[in-house]
Amino acid sequence: MTIDFKEGLRRYAALAIEIGVGLRPGQRLMITDPRRAGIPLEIAPFVRQLVAQAYQAGARLVDVIWRDDEIQRTRFLHAPRDSFEEWPEWQAKGLLDHFEQGGALISVLAANPDLLNDQDPGLVTTVQKTAWAQYLPTSEYTSRDRVNWLVISASYPGWAVKVFPDLPPAQAEAELWQALFRVCRVDRPDPIAAWKDHIRQLVGRSDYLNHKQYRHLRYTGPGTQLTVGLPSGHCWKAARSKTPSGIEFTANVPTEEVFTLPSAAEVDGEVTATRPLNYGDALIDGFHVRFQEGRAVEASAKRGEAVLRKMLETDDGARRLGEVALVPHSSAISQSGLMFYNTLLDENCASHLAFGRAYKFSLQGGEKMSDEEFQAAGGNHSLIHVDFMVGAGEIDIDGIKADGKAEPVMRQGEWAFDV
Repeated sequence: MTIDFKEGLRRYAALAIEIGVGLRPGQRLMITDPRRAGIPLEIAPFVRQLVAQAYQAGARLVDVIWRDDEIQRTRFLHAPRDSFEEWPEWQAKGLLDHFEQGGALISVLAANPDLLNDQDPGLVTTVQKTAWAQYLPTSEYTSRDRVNWLVISASYPGWAVKVFPDLPPAQAEAELWQALFRVCRVDRPDPIAAWKDHIRQLVGRSDYLNHKQYRHLRYTGPGTQLTVGLPSGHCWKAARSKTPSGIEFTANVPTEEVFTLPSAAEVDGEVTATRPLNYGDALIDGFHVRFQEGRAVEASAKRGEAVLRKMLETDDGARRLGEVALVPHSSAISQSGLMFYNTLLDENCASHLAFGRAYKFSLQGGEKMSDEEFQAAGGNHSLIHVDFMVGAGEIDIDGIKADGKAEPVMRQGEWAFDV
């Protein structure tokens, strides 16, 4: 179903404010994409709707940080080669101050996945590493659910023509908006009610897995034979989070996953990615990783291998996993048949893993642990957190109990249990 564009934007923004970030009257809101130093000017119509909905919900002040991708590309073409570890520090400091005052964040992803494909992989990963480092203090707020935050996507010219290469640019951009409306349930008669029902179902899945407390997960499929340990006290999460002050929010729109943290030292075997990964606006595709005692000891890719290798060299924790997430192959995003080249969307069409930092709220008592305590309990610490997709219709996943007994969790990419 095609929805009127203006009405779709209004509904999408309302969903972002009410169900997504859960904005409360009197809160301040910042809208940006921190690790890209802003959001593109081209998505201003959607941002204006977000701002309007935020003020209608009682926001005290809404701040927006913009960027221009042509300026970003010009930097890679002409800036001094030794300048790429520099960053607009005022942005990171401003966001930290915003969080300290109880403000909320909406991060809007709208990027061209091919923007920097022809640039030096070392510089691409240097910029990403610098961004991760700058925002490490603020990531402590999000990884502990100390603030209400949301990641959402917006159609963007450079991205739309990648998803719909056979359409004229303007038509591709419009078609991508309609695709976002569909997979985010904006086209439903009552999107808010549809989301509340969806959240209840996801929470039911996470409750089932929390009751089971499997000791390992075993993945089997084409190019994949992987065993992932789960630490004692791991918590499966789904869709809904809550800040210490009681604000409920949904950090990702869309979301189709239930997720937890793996034991950082207990990942063994090989895994093949089933979708491309957009890392810092450079594409990594057709990649395969072998793990031994938690570390990625071998990695190859048909495209973007140099970027992949540089990413894994970010720090000691970048070669270990920080998240394991389960998503049914029948999700609306998967059934759209589209390759989005956008991690937020692609990760919600397939089960996925993440290199790097684990979320502390996915371990019992983790929010109160120091980094050292968290690592001792099995969690991984890193500057980065990069999701990559491993699920497909051919993947089976078993839960292994402490006594070694295996139980089906997913079969051919679908849930193997009812809730």
